[in-house]
Amino acid sequence: MRQLLLTAIVLAALAATPSTFHLPPPTFTQGAWQAAKDDTVITMIIADDYLASARYDLKNKKFYGTHGGRITSHNAGVQGIAEFDSEHKETVGKPFTMAMTIKGDVMKCTFNGIALDFKRLDDGNKHLTGNWRITQRAGADGKLAAIHTSGPRKTIKILSSTRFQWAAINTETGEFLGTGGGNYSFVNGKYTENIEFFSRDSSRVGMSLTFDGKLEWKDWYHSGKSSRGDAINEVWSRF
Repeated sequence: MRQLLLTAIVLAALAATPSTFHLPPPTFTQGAWQAAKDDTVITMIIADDYLASARYDLKNKKFYGTHGGRITSHNAGVQGIAEFDSEHKETVGKPFTMAMTIKGDVMKCTFNGIALDFKRLDDGNKHLTGNWRITQRAGADGKLAAIHTSGPRKTIKILSSTRFQWAAINTETGEFLGTGGGNYSFVNGKYTENIEFFSRDSSRVGMSLTFDGKLEWKDWYHSGKSSRGDAINEVWSRF
């Protein structure tokens, strides 16, 4: 299991104020991290006891793989249960451990004696930082309707202060349905995503999408146009 995860990695506010929305206490690993080897970029976002990592080639618009899951943090790193792995579905539902040491803005992740250095991109100290799951979506009539959230199939979005990654997954079957991510900004109620990887369609890489949004306690109201030009009106909730 550890070797499979190592392969995957190495190859691989809104309108709210602190009085209406409170971040959980940060962990020493929380935030966004990045490693690079030649043209390959490896990003890792850790927030709300969740880890999402992706491996891609931004220059040539190639997606290689992603994995993630719920974690607990301790002084020597993280351990958790895999919820998705685009290359090794058999690891879903199984435990994993990442040994980590941080010195300054560099985090050394070690697996079976092999280390990879990640540079900190941010410390996850903004109000969108967290593990989000889509809970409502507007239908043809424009009205928001609840989405079933108790089953194993779900769409999540993990955000740090500057990075995002979404993933559509099935935690029961291990099925991986797609992912995308990059960097984002949120200014004056405008949330903008700059896409750096997209597993389903590499032509989306380099696109910037801007949405209207507001944060009400644990709910993030999100509306605009998708990368295909379709209207979006959704609610995401923290988990």
